[in-house]
Amino acid sequence: MAKLIVAITSCPTGIAHTYMAAEAIEQAAKKKGYEVKVETQGSVGAENELTAEEIARADGVIIAADTKVDDTRFVGKPVVKTGTGDAIKNAEALIDQVVQQKTSPVQDVETVQQQQQAERPRERRGVYQHLMTGVSYMIPFVVAGGLLIALSFMFGIHAAEEKGTLAAALKQIGGETAFALMVPVLAGFIAFSIADRPGIAPGLVGGMLASQIGSGFLGGIVAGFLAGYVALGIKKHLKLPATLEGLKPVLIIPLFSVLIVGLLMIYVIGTPMAAVTEGLTRFLQGMQAGSAVVLGLLLGAMMAFDVGGPLNKAAYTFGITMLEAGVQTPMAAVMAAGMTPPLGLALATFLRKNRFTRDEREAGKAAVVLGASFITEGAIPFAAKDPLRVIPSIMIGSAVTGALSMWFNVTLVAPHGGVFVFFIPHAITHLLPYMLSIAIGTLVTAVFVTLLKKPVQEA
Repeated sequence: MAKLIVAITSCPTGIAHTYMAAEAIEQAAKKKGYEVKVETQGSVGAENELTAEEIARADGVIIAADTKVDDTRFVGKPVVKTGTGDAIKNAEALIDQVVQQKTSPVQDVETVQQQQQAERPRERRGVYQHLMTGVSYMIPFVVAGGLLIALSFMFGIHAAEEKGTLAAALKQIGGETAFALMVPVLAGFIAFSIADRPGIAPGLVGGMLASQIGSGFLGGIVAGFLAGYVALGIKKHLKLPATLEGLKPVLIIPLFSVLIVGLLMIYVIGTPMAAVTEGLTRFLQGMQAGSAVVLGLLLGAMMAFDVGGPLNKAAYTFGITMLEAGVQTPMAAVMAAGMTPPLGLALATFLRKNRFTRDEREAGKAAVVLGASFITEGAIPFAAKDPLRVIPSIMIGSAVTGALSMWFNVTLVAPHGGVFVFFIPHAITHLLPYMLSIAIGTLVTAVFVTLLKKPVQEA
């Protein structure tokens, strides 16, 4: 009987990397003659879930995740942990690695959990994975809230100001509720990634305080890490008599972690972070055309550099931060620049077919839909296969797009949605110049990638 490899994939947005990593693992395992089953934990929750029987029969487990994944189901199994990007690029090597591992002795769940907690900082790759966990839980609030705010503008730019109307209700749901929860959720799940369940309460409270004080996303990120490490420190280092140990998770940790984080946010951290956020907002609001173009170039290049990785998420988070502060031009530049990598590569597959394999030309058709939907990860199949030629090309195209969007002073009130936002009245100012920016960036990407790539020979 062929060996069985099981895997879990999960990325921060749960849209593209999750499924690309799953496909890469499935193809690599089948190529080597193994049975394989991959559970995806994406934006719609767990799909293709692993059963207890499959896990018991598995000869190895691959966890390719950029967010927190519960791995207690795999006690005693050889496990390889990595990120989705590594799984997409090196799936065959991961298969070899997990197959060559020896099965660890079966241990009880409590022992394994203690070992996992002790090894956690190293395994999760530190700050990046904690931050990505927070971002992954925050994004649904961002998308739903932003689009509902944009829909409220369909009834007129000031229609939401009239109480009792549908426009006012949409604004209340999107702006006053979903958007209001963004920073607390971000902070709460950063802390959850660090300290598990004990981190949620101080993280949510710290994030709420960050919003109330005016320190925004930057304050929320600081509050999340602070809450996580405070809760983790109390959990690990506070020793109580056995008779009082039961009070630790329900009283001691919540009370003292929330108190410590709350006081530090109010008296130490909140005010300086609010000043930083306010200063950054004023700087961007007062930015002249030339410096705005430079910012657009930078944001655009960041969006394309790692197509969904840390720099991409940093640029996106910056756009949301500015959007929350009332500065809407960076968000427009970020979304436009995030659309052009897959759109430009798709155009290239149509313009110069001899530069691409049959599989790449098929991927180009899917990239049209992904790019139009502002899913930058549609460029990954091309970037992973030929990074030295593709990544510089898409960075140039995205940088041009971001700069043009800032030059035209385009504003965008919805933080996601791609071309679908184009049809919402008042969601975008200067729509035609915005579409022109995206078209030019797409063309620039296509031209550069076709010039750099060599003709391919297929059997």
